[in-house]
Formats: sequence, C-alpha cells, structure tokens
Amino acid sequence: MLTPTATEDLAAEGQSSSYRCWAVAYPVHENHSILLGSHNAASPRLALRWLRERTRNVTDQLDTAYAQPGRHWLTDEPEHERALSYLTTGTAYQLTLHDESTRYVIVAYPPGAIT
Repeated sequence: MLTPTATEDLAAEGQSSSYRCWAVAYPVHENHSILLGSHNAASPRLALRWLRERTRNVTDQLDTAYAQPGRHWLTDEPEHERALSYLTTGTAYQLTLHDESTRYVIVAYPPGAIT
C-alpha cells in the first residue's frame, strides 16, 4: 500500500485522461517506501508496456529464486491479456514481487480510478 505522501504526489503528477503507473519498494524493516519510478501512459497497452519494462528492471536486480515469479509474469501472455482487460474496463492492475528484505509493488491505474 502506498504511503499517503507517495499517493498524493502521484495523484498530483497524474492526468485524468492518462493511465498512471508506478513502482514502489517497501523495505521490510523500515517505515518508509521508495518510489522506483512513475509514468503516465496514453493507453492500456502503453501502461502494460511500462509495467513490463519496470518488472524486467526489478527482476534483473533480484536473486534467481526471487526473480522467478517476475520472469514467469514477463512471458505470461494470458496474464498480460487479463491486465489489459482490467485496465480497459477501469480496474487497476498490480503486480507484487519480493525478496527477503523488500516488497516491490508495480501498479497501473486507469483514468478515473480511485487510489
């Protein structure tokens, strides 16, 4: 879950007609989150493209065992179609990865979705 400050910052950056995307790291033993990037996409497909790129970036930094779910997601075409369906119909899509010390949340919100 995003901290109120990070959510407010992202909402201020977002445009009502764009798909808002962001990635956040939550260190397990700390009380703050780390914004890993954000992006405004013009379409569901561009939002999915950003999710894939960011997932690849996060997965590349993880040890092999922790990277496996992200690598699987990157090649899971039916799941990508499900993500597109969610975004097209106004539902946010979220992917969560983790290692022993951090949880990584990668999200895309369609226009008008409530954060």
